Amino acid sequence: MENGIVLENGVCHKDTINGGHDIWNCEDGVSSPAADHLVVMVHGILGSQTNGATLTLDGVDVMAQRLAAEVLEVIKNNPKLHKISFVAHSVGGLVARYAIGILYQRPDVDNADSSHENARGTIGGLEAVNFITVATPHLGSRGNKQVPFLFGVTAIEKVAGLVIHWIFRRTGRHLFLTDGGDEGKPPLLKRMVEDNTEYHFISALRTFKRRVAYSNVGYDHIVGWRTSCIRRMSELPKWEDSLNEKYPHVVYEELCVERVPSETALEEDRSCDKIEEELVTGLSQVSWEKVDVSFHSSRLRFAAHSVIQVKDHYMHAEGADVIQHMIDHFVV
Repeated sequence: MENGIVLENGVCHKDTINGGHDIWNCEDGVSSPAADHLVVMVHGILGSQTNGATLTLDGVDVMAQRLAAEVLEVIKNNPKLHKISFVAHSVGGLVARYAIGILYQRPDVDNADSSHENARGTIGGLEAVNFITVATPHLGSRGNKQVPFLFGVTAIEKVAGLVIHWIFRRTGRHLFLTDGGDEGKPPLLKRMVEDNTEYHFISALRTFKRRVAYSNVGYDHIVGWRTSCIRRMSELPKWEDSLNEKYPHVVYEELCVERVPSETALEEDRSCDKIEEELVTGLSQVSWEKVDVSFHSSRLRFAAHSVIQVKDHYMHAEGADVIQHMIDHFVV
């Protein structure tokens, strides 16, 4: 990337034209006068820095508020920035979706030029470019096989929904959509697929030039394929081994255009329960690039949730082609 800043786990990296980068701590308030594109990388549960360790158990909304505040501080310290992108892994994708709702600014209707890039609004006052999620449970974790290590056993899945808050506190309740009793509101993930009186979540997503969901088709025992790729069971594609030498683990790619919610949507797939259908329908109001990934032949296939994001440079190196795919398609 030319002249960009990467905000990753509370640390800023300034990428330069020759591929190198300088690193400094965002908390120091140091600015980079040449940077024009802020790339926010958001970790999953038990991450580091701003939402570190047990702070990731405080709930998607609370984590998002911290993230949004950090982003605004970086923007303030770097006045030359005019673009913003997000790359998020696992629960971090939900945190990022909530954070952009907080950061969303409506277009100036009186002065907006329909041909201008910012006619649909901005994120923190910046032009929104890429919104990328990797193995994110967009539909939550409560549905059948949405958490694969529960083996798809209905009784176990129901028990997990009842006890998850003991382990993952508010974040667990948000993932399993058991937070419906909070202040008499619908579950948080349901609120996040619409524009409401508090935040405009769908409008915020729509501001981005592209939205991308990378998903593991199998062997991800934390986040199931259906929830990470935002599809109904009947929409899951048939895939075969990749023939692409550059991206050997990318097995299927699809551009899903935006769809207007239909009153008959509930009849489309009876394998979805009502709230899962509402989440799919809500998120389908904007277009998505969907990239399906398989590590079925990898010796570390059972660690697919980490391999897909190359959590460890050496241990998870087999996922490097997925990262390269992300880089090659990244709009700067």
